[in-house]
Amino acid sequence: MNQGVRKNQRRILDYESLKQEVIAQIGHILHENPYESVRKPDALKGMLKFRRDLRIAMKNCVVGNYDAKLFIRDFMKEILVVKLKVNEELLDKIFRFRQSYLMTAQDKFAILLYQYEKRYDKDALGMLIEQYHLGDKKISEDGESYYEISVEDINQAYQEEGCLLLNFVDKISIAAQKIYEDTKGNGPIDMLFHMRLDGISGGVSGHELSVSEFQVLDGQEYSYQSIWIYYSGKSIHMSFLKFPSEKEFIRICKNIYRYRSPGQLSQVRGYMVNEMADGSRVAVARPPFSENWVFFIRKFNSVVNKDMDKLLLEPNRHLPIRLIEWLIKGCQILAVTGEQGSGKTTLLMSMVRFIKPTYNLRIQELAFELHLKKLYPKRNIVSFRETTSVSGQEGLDFQKKTDGTVNILGEVASNAVCSWLIQMAQVASKFTIFTHHAKTTKDLVYSFRNALLMDNGFQDERIAMEQVVHVLNFDIHMRKAEDGHRYIERISEIIVLEENQEQSLQGKMFEVRDLLVYKEGKYQVSGIISERAQRRILAMLESDEKQEFLLFLHEWREQYGSSRCVDPA
Repeated sequence: MNQGVRKNQRRILDYESLKQEVIAQIGHILHENPYESVRKPDALKGMLKFRRDLRIAMKNCVVGNYDAKLFIRDFMKEILVVKLKVNEELLDKIFRFRQSYLMTAQDKFAILLYQYEKRYDKDALGMLIEQYHLGDKKISEDGESYYEISVEDINQAYQEEGCLLLNFVDKISIAAQKIYEDTKGNGPIDMLFHMRLDGISGGVSGHELSVSEFQVLDGQEYSYQSIWIYYSGKSIHMSFLKFPSEKEFIRICKNIYRYRSPGQLSQVRGYMVNEMADGSRVAVARPPFSENWVFFIRKFNSVVNKDMDKLLLEPNRHLPIRLIEWLIKGCQILAVTGEQGSGKTTLLMSMVRFIKPTYNLRIQELAFELHLKKLYPKRNIVSFRETTSVSGQEGLDFQKKTDGTVNILGEVASNAVCSWLIQMAQVASKFTIFTHHAKTTKDLVYSFRNALLMDNGFQDERIAMEQVVHVLNFDIHMRKAEDGHRYIERISEIIVLEENQEQSLQGKMFEVRDLLVYKEGKYQVSGIISERAQRRILAMLESDEKQEFLLFLHEWREQYGSSRCVDPA
C-alpha cells in the first residue's frame, strides 16, 4: 500500500497529472469486477449500489442537479485524501495557494467565491459583486457605457479581501471543485450554476475562430471563450473567466440541454430549448443555424418570494399591486408585456397568488419556467410544454379537456398561439394571463389582429380587429432601465369604442387608456377603469368583495383627482 502511495505521489507532478489520477480512480471503480475485489455480501451490495449511484450522478450533474454534483465532488475529495494521500504541501505546490502572485484571476475568483459561499450560500456571487462594486457601470474611452468584471477587478478584490486563510479542508474542497468542473462538470461556469443570478450565456462575444487559424492569438478573445452573466437586470461580461478551448466549450453546449432526453442537437436540428434539473431554461444553438456555438441559461431560482410587496420596491407600489389584485379577482384577461429580461415571468409568478385557490390552473410554455407547483403546492396546477412530437397548438387543444379554469401562457410568440388565445378566451376558460414582447399596447392589439388574418383565415381586417379588442382587456407593461432596475412602466386598459364613437373617430375601434404610470420615480394614477370593465369585474366578484372593490374605485378616483397626470380619455 505504501509503495502504491509513493508511486502515485511520484506520478503527480502538476495539476494535469493530479486530474488524470482522479479520473483513473473513478474509472477503476466503475469498471472493476466487484465480485473479485469484494467477498462479503454486505460489502458487495454496498459497492454495487455506490457504482449505480455514481453513474446516475455523472449523468445528472451536468444538467443542473446540485445533489448529483455534490455526490461526485465529495467522492473526488475522498479520492484525493484517501486513495491518493494528497497532502497540503502538494496542494500548495500545484494550486499555488501560498503564492497569490502566481495565481490567475480565475484561481483567485474560485477562492473568493468559495469563502463567500461558506457564509452566504447561493447569495455568494451577489454579495461579492455588491461588496466590491463589480456590477457598476463602466465608461469606455469612446464614452460608451458597459458592464464588465475584468482581471484587474478580481485581482483588486482579492487584494482588498486581505489574508485569506485556507486550511487543508478548504484546499481539498477547492481542488476537488476545479477537477470536477474540468472533467465531469460544466467548466468555468460550473461555480456559477447554483448562484442566485438571472442567467448565464456563452459564445456571445469575441472573434470567431476560423478554420484557417491553427492557434489562438494571445490577448485575443474568441467567441468560444466568452462568458456573460445576467445579474440584477444587467448583462455583465465576465472577461476574466474563459473556456480553455473550443472543444471544451462544445462539450458543455452538448451536455447542458440533455435533461430528460429532449432530443438530439444536430446540423439539421440547429437549436434546442429545454429546462434543467434546477428549473432553469436552457437554449443552445450551433452552426449552421448560428454562426458559432452558443448557449443561454435563464435562471429562475432568484425568485425567492411570491409576495409582490417584495418584488416591487418603488414608492406607491401599493397602487399597481391593488389594481392587479382586482383585475385578477375580476377575471380580466391580462397581458404582461415588455422586452426580454424586463421581469415579465417573475411578475406573472407573483400575480398567481391573487387567483382564487379554487380555480384550476393550466399552464402552456415553450420550456418549463414558471414552476408554479413549487410556489403554490396546494393548488390544482398542471403545466404543459411543446415537444418535438407535440406542437404548441396540440398542447393547447388538449388543455380544453383538462378541467382548467384559468389558462396561463408562458409566452405568446406565434400566430397559432395568438389565434388560439382569442378562441379560448371566447368559449373556454374563465380568463387568461399571458406574456408577450409587445412594446406598446397598440402593438399588442395589432399583433393579435395580424395573427388572426394570417393564421385563422380571416379576410376582413375589421372583423379580426373586433375579435381581438373584445377579448384583450388590460396590458401590464414591464420596463428594464439601463442600470438593471425593473419595474411596471404602466398598466393600460384596452377600451372598445361604441358605434357612435367609432363614426366620430373615423372608424377607430379601440383606444388605450393608461390607468397607472411610473413617473418621476414613483407610481401615479393616470386614469379610471372604464364603466364597462367595472361591470365585468363586479359580475365576477363575491358579494363581500363587491363592496371592497367599490371602495377601491372610490379611493382610486380620489388619487386620480389629486394627480397632475392627464387622463388620456
